[in-house]
Amino acid sequence: MDAQPFARHLKILEFALSSMLRRRVKNAGLIVVFSAVVFLLSSIVFLTGAFRTEALATLQASPQLLVQRTMAGRHALIPLDYSEVIAQLPGVGTVTPRYWGYYYDIYTGANYTLLGITDDGLEAPGSAPLRLVEGAFIAPGQRNVCLIGAGVARMRGARVGSIVSLRNTRGWMSEYEVVGLFKSASQLLTNDLILLPEADLKALFAMPDDQATDLMIEVYNPLEVDNISRKILERLPDTRPISHAEILRTYETLFNWRGGLLLAMFLGAVAAFMILAWDKATGLSADERREIGILKAIGWETSDILELKFWEGAVLALVAFLAGVTAGYAHVFYLGAGLLAPILQGWSTLFPAIDLAPRIEPYGLAVLLLFTVAPYIVATIVPAWKAAITDPDRVMRSA
Repeated sequence: MDAQPFARHLKILEFALSSMLRRRVKNAGLIVVFSAVVFLLSSIVFLTGAFRTEALATLQASPQLLVQRTMAGRHALIPLDYSEVIAQLPGVGTVTPRYWGYYYDIYTGANYTLLGITDDGLEAPGSAPLRLVEGAFIAPGQRNVCLIGAGVARMRGARVGSIVSLRNTRGWMSEYEVVGLFKSASQLLTNDLILLPEADLKALFAMPDDQATDLMIEVYNPLEVDNISRKILERLPDTRPISHAEILRTYETLFNWRGGLLLAMFLGAVAAFMILAWDKATGLSADERREIGILKAIGWETSDILELKFWEGAVLALVAFLAGVTAGYAHVFYLGAGLLAPILQGWSTLFPAIDLAPRIEPYGLAVLLLFTVAPYIVATIVPAWKAAITDPDRVMRSA
């Protein structure tokens, strides 16, 4: 292979770098603004992808079919008699009542999710697999005890042996001893979780003995979930069957919508950057026009000048892009995404930091690269091409 053409391209790149150093103030300003915009956009891409992964990891353990009762268009407690009707349908396995609810803590300003544990199982029905960090699981028959997630422990300053006080529906304080701290495959949906024995939870919320929050349905054939949902609606018109697939689609849509909301919030900043970048790139200075005229006069081809400007634009854009993406990655996965996380987490999630698993979205980064780096390079080449095809003497006189 002839090394001469390769050496020629290297020389043009070297000349491009020296030209950029001569205009270091202008280029440094562009890199700072460019990096800031890429930082915001990449943070949104990383954070949305990480939250989606966290949520879907937890929802994989959700039941195939949930049945809720609705009253006046809102979720209401469901009679346990409904489980007998549903259990008689062909293709239905076990029907398990589930007891859970939300609790607003006036002392910390946080919303907790309370979930009941059955006496015949170590974990709450329908919950993600839990990994005990400290202490022990609730033993069958235990009362006035609880397991808490990492977020609750941080907010309450609790550990094993501590007492968590919750106000019941009568306004009295009920005390529960913390017997264990837990984690799960995803902390996003269990960070604010408190597990109680079902009897304690029912007493806290004053739930009638013949009613539950919802019903978990085991379906033998996953392909029959929609058909069984239709049959449940025919027999129990005041219910709302929710399939596992519907839950996954809902969370996927939710995070996509919130990610889109974040992008819309920063659309003005992106537009301002594009205007600035276009103005800086297309507005060749007198010094740059004189440089192009001199290069043409000493024998440079138009293609050489276009390659020179391509390298200038590509180096600046890629340096800014890499700096912005690196800062966005660190912001999300090492600093807890404090600037953006509250918008995506939602009202029911505790605000203490959640340890998100590092994850790179190749498609999102490719789109971000396409819509930030490519336009800038084009905006750099076009005015250089116009100057390069103009008579060198005229270009230098106009400079």
